[in-house]
Amino acid sequence: MNNRPVAVITGASRGIGRAVALSLASTGFDIAAIARSLDSEGMETLGPEVEKLGASFFPIGLDISCTGCHQEVVTNIFDCYGRIDILVNNAGVAPLQRADIMDLTEESYDRVMNINLKGPVFFAQKIAREMIWMRDHISRYKPVIIFITSVSAVLSSVNRAEYCVSKAGLSMATTIFADRLSKEGILVCEVRPGIIKTDMTIKVQDKYNRMISEGFVPQERWGVPEDIGKAVASIARGDWDFSTGMVFEISGGLNIHKL
Repeated sequence: MNNRPVAVITGASRGIGRAVALSLASTGFDIAAIARSLDSEGMETLGPEVEKLGASFFPIGLDISCTGCHQEVVTNIFDCYGRIDILVNNAGVAPLQRADIMDLTEESYDRVMNINLKGPVFFAQKIAREMIWMRDHISRYKPVIIFITSVSAVLSSVNRAEYCVSKAGLSMATTIFADRLSKEGILVCEVRPGIIKTDMTIKVQDKYNRMISEGFVPQERWGVPEDIGKAVASIARGDWDFSTGMVFEISGGLNIHKL
């Protein structure tokens, strides 16, 4: 069994997932990095960066919506490391096309919900069952599950309804897992990013630049993936051990309601 704690990050090849992987590697975790493709440039360059921080790197290819593939992935991680200390459920997609809710298609809805909600829920279920077993077999074991959601869980966007619904559902899933797993000694938290500069938002960069310049974000800047990485690392270090079910909104103040 690995003597170092192990973090599993989905959607790890770029953006928020990549920043989380590097942040956790620098905090002392070995990294099992999950992405849809192992051949992407992001995955190929992430490994050396993680190893430069003194952590082990184990790349895994998985489409998170393939729930029938989850057990094989979990088995492979255990074969490699013998443990899982933290799951960061980060994988997610935006709609292929933004469209008014009156033009929402079942195809787009199903795609987004399967990747953003169904896959993460059942992957967390699988990992949580293993964490319950590991709790009695690893000394000083402090398991954590983190769901990366979005301010879209609570802010309406009529031209990407399926994304908002998926993130709202994932937020409630966090609450339910936190409730159920509290008695198992598993900390469950939600990290809720605001407007973060990633490949997902670059397509509407002009819109967000305008909104930020007009004061929509109280701290008057884009968020960056490293902002999320630092928040996840803080939870992973145990800084918030008495805060299961907590929502950590990293949004530059979008949570402030004002007149």
